[in-house]
Amino acid sequence: MSEEFYRIKRLPPYVFAEVNRLKAEYRAGGVDIIDFGMGNPDMDTPSHIVDKLCETARRPRTHRYSASKGIPGLRKAQAGYYERRFGVKLDPETEVIATLGSKEGLANLAMAITAPGDVMLVPNPSYPIHPYGFMIAGGTLRHIQTLVDGKFDPEAYLRALEQAVAHSVPKPVAVVVSFPSNPTAQVTDLDFYRDLVAFAKKHHLWLLSDLAYSEIYFDGNPPPSLLQIEGAKDISVEFTSLSKTYAMPGWRMGFAVGNQRLIGALTRIKSYLDYGAFTPVQVAAAAALNGPDDCIEEIRGIYKSRRDVLVQAMARAGWDIPSPPATMFAWAPVPEKFRHLGSMEFSKILLREAEVAVAPGVGFGEYGEGYVRLGLVENEQRIRQAARNIRRVIDDADRILADYQGADA
Repeated sequence: MSEEFYRIKRLPPYVFAEVNRLKAEYRAGGVDIIDFGMGNPDMDTPSHIVDKLCETARRPRTHRYSASKGIPGLRKAQAGYYERRFGVKLDPETEVIATLGSKEGLANLAMAITAPGDVMLVPNPSYPIHPYGFMIAGGTLRHIQTLVDGKFDPEAYLRALEQAVAHSVPKPVAVVVSFPSNPTAQVTDLDFYRDLVAFAKKHHLWLLSDLAYSEIYFDGNPPPSLLQIEGAKDISVEFTSLSKTYAMPGWRMGFAVGNQRLIGALTRIKSYLDYGAFTPVQVAAAAALNGPDDCIEEIRGIYKSRRDVLVQAMARAGWDIPSPPATMFAWAPVPEKFRHLGSMEFSKILLREAEVAVAPGVGFGEYGEGYVRLGLVENEQRIRQAARNIRRVIDDADRILADYQGADA
């Protein structure tokens, strides 16, 4: 009875658990931690969305079970968003399903399409659900390194995919991609997607695209959708989320759109598992998608301002962080003097010495080692305070490292 359950055994130890434990310990001792560790938006949900939720919740009929695949008005609103934003036409009945956040959608699609031992090609470093959704479902993972010297190189990535397909037995079933990327904040373009679709069709692979950060971008053109490529819908499904776009993380509202067969599989498995989100949440989500875009621009502007403050303040502190072109994260190389310790130990040092929490890069896969992720979830004043605290760490690196080595001995 003491043996670990099968699926729990398949999951590696949760890398963030130690940082979270220390964070809780310091807070219990009265320490005010400046927390960049979790991508949890801190802004208020726009008032017209909240108002629609309250208005709808006052109607007793909306308190009953809802529709697992999403109410028709919500699915039509998502189809309308795709047509306006990407020029992609979707059938709300067969090519759109509402999910309880993009994370739940991807995890349940993994359960729907994965047979024991199926090989899945997943990015590394990566948002944890991308690989572990398939691991929980019984699949086998093949990790594809997504960065070269900290940047996404489309040609190198496609070569890595070719090599993975050539050397995988059994043949892989699907490829997961995510741009703009969590955790690395890298972006891509339609040329890459065009090559990716051609590659997937050649090798008879499904493509699963996570586009959760479609509206959080700062430089250059808005991020494209994989489904903009001709023929992509034949083999692809794409996930989006309202969490970051409208500052609605706790509302748990996302979507999967695209290939009818994949959407049908997800619809069927969800019909056994849930009755969908609370109807007032779905009505409010439709109001968000059908409503004005000024709130999106305001949220985007706040993240951009925080990004600029973070990059500039940390540079003055002696920590050069590349300016992320998109997402609500910065992907930062561990400062040179601390690099030999690894991202986990550096994260612990920042907690202890600077009262600042970050996410160690190794928590997103072994190829994330040497980096940490910082979420733009603190206001500008606290970002500047964090930089001042971190400057003390960098200036006092020799003493901190000597103490660290002494403790280790």
